[in-house]
Amino acid sequence: MPSTPAMSQHEPMLSLNNLSIRKRDGEVLVDGINLHVDSGEWLAVVGESGSGKSLSALASLRLLPAGLSASGQLLFNGEDITKFSEKRLQQLRGGDVGMIFQEPLTALNPLHRIGKQLIEMLQLHQKINPAAAKLRAISLLNEVGIDHAERRLRAWPHELSGGQRQRVMIAMALANNPKLLIADEPTTALDALLQIQILDLLKNLQKKRGLSVLFISHDLPQVRRYADRVAVMKAGKVVESADCASLFERPQHEYTRMLLRPFGQVELSLVDEGSKAVLTAAQVNVHYPLRSNWMGRVTDWHHAVQNVGLTLRQSEALGIVGESGSGKSSLAAALLRLTPAKGRITVLGQNWLDLNPTELRAQRSHMQMVFQDPYGSLSPRLMVSDIIAEGLRAHRQLDEKALDKAVIEAMQAVNLDPASRHRYPHEFSGGQRQRIALARALILRPDIIVMDEPTSALDRHTQRDIVELLRKIQQDMGISYVFISHDLRVVQALCHRLLVMHQGRVVEQGKCQDIFNRPEHAYTKALLASMLAH
Repeated sequence: MPSTPAMSQHEPMLSLNNLSIRKRDGEVLVDGINLHVDSGEWLAVVGESGSGKSLSALASLRLLPAGLSASGQLLFNGEDITKFSEKRLQQLRGGDVGMIFQEPLTALNPLHRIGKQLIEMLQLHQKINPAAAKLRAISLLNEVGIDHAERRLRAWPHELSGGQRQRVMIAMALANNPKLLIADEPTTALDALLQIQILDLLKNLQKKRGLSVLFISHDLPQVRRYADRVAVMKAGKVVESADCASLFERPQHEYTRMLLRPFGQVELSLVDEGSKAVLTAAQVNVHYPLRSNWMGRVTDWHHAVQNVGLTLRQSEALGIVGESGSGKSSLAAALLRLTPAKGRITVLGQNWLDLNPTELRAQRSHMQMVFQDPYGSLSPRLMVSDIIAEGLRAHRQLDEKALDKAVIEAMQAVNLDPASRHRYPHEFSGGQRQRIALARALILRPDIIVMDEPTSALDRHTQRDIVELLRKIQQDMGISYVFISHDLRVVQALCHRLLVMHQGRVVEQGKCQDIFNRPEHAYTKALLASMLAH
């Protein structure tokens, strides 16, 4: 959907002038950047994880984490944000400015249902009665593509898929008809089809309402499709800024040119079908209760996974793709026995569904997990060294010196500086937290790693590094991967075989390149078409 850069003869909607962000110890995280978003304009800010994109957006709303301070001029519609009272700030946040955060599970309150949080957002900024607020909440959920919207009002955040939670966040950001929308990786948890749907929706709303958009992303094809202007950040500085067409056709800075390099494809040697099977599954079903009668008996079930079967061989990477809510993460949880399931799941010759808790605990070191939301899966109260060493403490008897050595090796394996092991998760970027989660899984030298969107928070350059790292680990250690992802390019670069899920069922599976070259099912064809659209 091509767009024409918006021109403004008035004050920019948002201006960040000479913005710097520092830690208490003086370390500079953002170094004197200048950014502005004009009225009706879609500005994309791109760069690798840790470049300062999200911090700059948070600073514009005076939402920086404790321990960080900002200097410089922050203007909204010509008004100095640094001089706003708390009341005016409340009007700004969620009123004049809507924000879609990168990690919806941590942004949504786990103690309140979705409906309460949406209605509260409306009532904080509008004089609206509860009945009208409920109708508006249902309308917003429908608008962002959530099915059974009225029923979803009663859902808790943990009952929704990652993509559904992201759409709830978008609905909340749009609830009060903001003038400016700050979207921090708004489609990270969505499959390729839904990414296009959501961003098309945002683009249409931008045109319809004259909405200004500050769009933070690492997905350059997305940026090219939707943005009017692009600013590229590296190590806390803006290294290049230009209208979208000029930047993609004639990038000036070497870092920009590096970001724009295509995702390299490597010819993967197929695993011999006679190789040892480390994981098999047959007739796997996962059902969640939806409704109960007054006696507590379940009367309606959600069939998240239906009769799924798969085989994973040693040193093989099996990709699992499908839309949000298709059952991918539920299948992963079933394979690890993190959720009740029926059927047969065999790991290294043992049926995991038959193991008692003591036996299962002893076997868990053979199969580890990298979760979709690294911030939610890392304890905020533990230092990174303790988080990574947690599995070793549970499964091995090692002294502190040996533990520390193992942590250092695991961090080096995922390209993290071991000197940072005594820091806490909130001090790392989203991409760095993904690597911490990967180091925690690797430290036990498992036979299988199940990865749920492990590259979703990473820029394309860092994704290339992680894919190359995963290939090297697989070659060196013979680990098998179950790799769940929305990013078909990453799947194509890493996986030997592919399994496509839709509405809880497997609709197609086979050799990865065969499916990419000759898809048979209509849903698979639609997924691949969406990749080409990007």
